[in-house]
Amino acid sequence: MNREISGWYSPSLYKDMPIVSYGHYGFALLLVPTAGADYLEYERFQMMDSLAPFIDGGKLRVFSVDSVNNESWMNKSMAPGDQINRHMQWNDYIYNEVIPHIKNVTSGETPIFISGASFGALHSMNLFLKRPDLLNGVIAMSGVYDLTYYSDGYMDDNVYFNSPVHYMPNLTDHHILETIRSSQHIHILTGSGAYEDPRAGGEFAQTLFNKAIHYDFQNWGPDYKHDWPTWRDMLPNVLSTKF
Repeated sequence: MNREISGWYSPSLYKDMPIVSYGHYGFALLLVPTAGADYLEYERFQMMDSLAPFIDGGKLRVFSVDSVNNESWMNKSMAPGDQINRHMQWNDYIYNEVIPHIKNVTSGETPIFISGASFGALHSMNLFLKRPDLLNGVIAMSGVYDLTYYSDGYMDDNVYFNSPVHYMPNLTDHHILETIRSSQHIHILTGSGAYEDPRAGGEFAQTLFNKAIHYDFQNWGPDYKHDWPTWRDMLPNVLSTKF
């Protein structure tokens, strides 16, 4: 498997940000880390081993980025307003730097799908829903789509507009809604084992249904808990059965 680490100084985040890619060909799958983890998390937890048949077969090329959760929501000494500001700088990094980088090293026509587990699921869903013109779909695993879960209940306009549970029911922009509706790849997966919150995924799926947005919701049941073995099963399954 071809593996390349690169990076650059991010003008959005004012720091060096690494990125790793796996493979040569296919559509792009952008992976967002969980909680306080880094760009090599998926590799450390053997997700790349699980995705190897798709990567080596040329179905997809994987890109994995750093989060700045440790400089925002995981840093409880920060004021909530500063946390959400850092969060939005990271959003800008993805939209204005990572996506152009992926297009540059693949092609301008390469579809980009975004995926993450746990906190990465919320980030992935939010990034897709806000810019469905840049991202072609999302695979969200074991997510809670209410940002106040991470902001400890703090709410302002910026939190609201980055919390899918809050802004999606009130989204009326016809163009954005139609662009979201045009995606055939909105996948919401959960287990119902230890530390999972299947109600969060199910309720958010209902929100999408109320907006006439096509989605794929899967509850894998009580044998699947909030942990890497679950996600190593889920992601390859979705890629093999839905793509």
